[in-house]
Amino acid sequence: MVARATLIGDVVASRAAADRADLHRTMSAALEEVNDRFAPAVALRITVGDEYQGAFASLAEAVRASLALAVRIGEHYDVRHGIGWGEVAELQQEPRVEDGPGWWAARAAIDAVHAEQERPATSWVRTGLGIAAESALPDAVEPAVRAGLILRDQALARLDGRSVSVLRGLLEDETQREIAERLGISPSAVSQRVRAEGLAALVLADEAWRDAR
Repeated sequence: MVARATLIGDVVASRAAADRADLHRTMSAALEEVNDRFAPAVALRITVGDEYQGAFASLAEAVRASLALAVRIGEHYDVRHGIGWGEVAELQQEPRVEDGPGWWAARAAIDAVHAEQERPATSWVRTGLGIAAESALPDAVEPAVRAGLILRDQALARLDGRSVSVLRGLLEDETQREIAERLGISPSAVSQRVRAEGLAALVLADEAWRDAR
């Protein structure tokens, strides 16, 4: 077995979606884009209904991918993620079947997110982290990652759909003019949102993860 950063995601309250076909198309397009962008060790794929999963070589890549999915799918649907770190084993290639502590950690993490959403004080939490006991991270790494995810989730929860679309463009290296043209608004309106909503901080945090080794 090899240690991986596993990622499990699902759509919040998906059963209430008015157009299930549109939900599936949105998820499929988002997973395809994120697979192309991050080249995960195990490609992200829809597993059943509104749930998807994949695995990455590093924790940094999984954290960045979870944000990319949150803004790509989050333009239309609310999503939550469980990120795990631990050993995984391939049991079967076609169709691909994997198991191991890394996946159990991601499952425990997304279950914990669901529980936090039931509490009014933490209803905005959307990303959890689980570390397999056999794959402990260096001291301070786990709490630092958890703290970053908490702050990121709170910042994302404050954004409306238009600001999420602007953030998506920034994360995908679009210029503010390109974002304005895509959304049919003025460049000044984009700039105002970037400043007022603190979007640059989210981009800087993502860049810090990109540079992590």
